[in-house]
Amino acid sequence: MSLSIIIVNYRATDLILDALGSFLPFQETEQPEIIIADNGNPSAEKERLQSAFPAVKIINLGYNAGFARANNAGIRAASGDTILLLNPDILDPQHSIESCYHRFQQDSCIAAAVQLLNEDGSPQITGNYFVRGGLNLLLPLPVIGFLVKSLGQLVGAKKPNLPNSSTTVKVDWINGAFMMVRKELLANTGLLDEEFFLYAEEIEWCARLKKAGDILVYGDLNLIHLQGESANKSFGSAGKGYYNLYDKKGLQLMVSNFLRIRKQFGAGWLLVHLFFYGLEIPLLLLRVFFGLLPGMNAFPFQKWIGYCKNYIQLWKQIPAMLFRKSHFYKML
Repeated sequence: MSLSIIIVNYRATDLILDALGSFLPFQETEQPEIIIADNGNPSAEKERLQSAFPAVKIINLGYNAGFARANNAGIRAASGDTILLLNPDILDPQHSIESCYHRFQQDSCIAAAVQLLNEDGSPQITGNYFVRGGLNLLLPLPVIGFLVKSLGQLVGAKKPNLPNSSTTVKVDWINGAFMMVRKELLANTGLLDEEFFLYAEEIEWCARLKKAGDILVYGDLNLIHLQGESANKSFGSAGKGYYNLYDKKGLQLMVSNFLRIRKQFGAGWLLVHLFFYGLEIPLLLLRVFFGLLPGMNAFPFQKWIGYCKNYIQLWKQIPAMLFRKSHFYKML
């Protein structure tokens, strides 16, 4: 087997240079094939990459094609038997990519990840579990999400994610920042769904991958993920994680998550989520003025306005989702 590493570049050349410098060259293994899927960067940025790492292959998409389309172009061009989709904003000082590759050769799983860490060494959520109807998608809602989380704690519901691991754990889906997969099995499962622009495409993909084999997290291997650095720059957003629903990044999150619900769970569950996301508007307005629930502070009015605008924009995408119209859900 040989390894092809695919990195999507959209205004992230500096991050990619740091990432490649953190794990190349491999210590004990043949050097991986590095493929940069370029989403319309200036020629000077491509020249910088090839000057620093002459062996890098660059595929020019010619426009900002997003995560799924760019990675698929890289997968189609890859010569390795093993594919690693890698975010630009990673650092691998412990050579965990190489260690993961060796372990992956010995296992029979279809996909694997290592434990992602924040820059300060604290764990990031890497492995996750599917929830009926995708109801965990309600958790980012400030009011309804608070109620759902409180109810889940009260009844002892299983967490939808693996907060941290130090051993090998079987999960339902893994973070798109690091996805190692077997190329030979993709003929049956299909590649990433190219209707997605950014976010949730790896979840939908893992739902299909899981039918062909196990998905593992090697918890004793880890690397640093500077979470959201490249996406925040693209969207002009701030903050880490996926709970920001109030700006352009929040709109893309909403649309992509609803698209995933439609594809994985069907139209009925899409409408259920749409109802609760709409119900959040009056509840959140009450919180703007009154705080609403014990332990809740007043919510910023401008964020409420941003949420309402995003919900309206989301509604414009719903007919295409419901009737499975082929569409590129790019909100940037």
